[in-house]
Amino acid sequence: MSPPADLEHKPPDVGQSLRLLRDQRGLSLRALADRSGLSINAINRIERGEASPTVASLHLLSTALDVPITEFFHHDDPQTTVFVKRELRVRSQHSGMDIESLGAGLRHQQLEPFLVTLPPGAGIDHEPIAHCGQEFVYCVEGEIDYRISGSIYTLSQGDSLLFEAAQPHVFRNTSRLPALLLMVFHTHQGDHNASQSHLNT
Repeated sequence: MSPPADLEHKPPDVGQSLRLLRDQRGLSLRALADRSGLSINAINRIERGEASPTVASLHLLSTALDVPITEFFHHDDPQTTVFVKRELRVRSQHSGMDIESLGAGLRHQQLEPFLVTLPPGAGIDHEPIAHCGQEFVYCVEGEIDYRISGSIYTLSQGDSLLFEAAQPHVFRNTSRLPALLLMVFHTHQGDHNASQSHLNT
């Protein structure tokens, strides 16, 4: 049964939100490009609705504008429920990982859920990550090594981790098969550094 129409996730106008935030800060396209590392053309196409930004691009823009990533997904009426169809997920790639955002748009959102696919050898272990809040990891398929404060946890299908994310941690798929993870970051309101540290380092 389909959810009621008023519970479905209506695609937000990310470009309009980006333009509004940029104007509010008195930034030109060039200034925002310099701050974010994205090209003027890329930002202009996003603002005009001619291109859909990746998760990585949104994190670069949110950092440059000093706002949480959820600011791009605000509607005129504050959302209390977000429903995302599988085919409408925002997707990106980083460090060999395929990343899918599973939900964004609540005005005071503190949970950031992602589905992450790691081919053999993919991950982030060149420099330990540490951030505020808590982190939950569930291994949907495959096998993954997580190192937290010097301790190594090998997650196989069905295994999970929950930990205080201020502890230095890294992760990598050291097996010969792809791994699929559900990653959920819980941060303090307005702190959008958790997912950025993992997915846009």
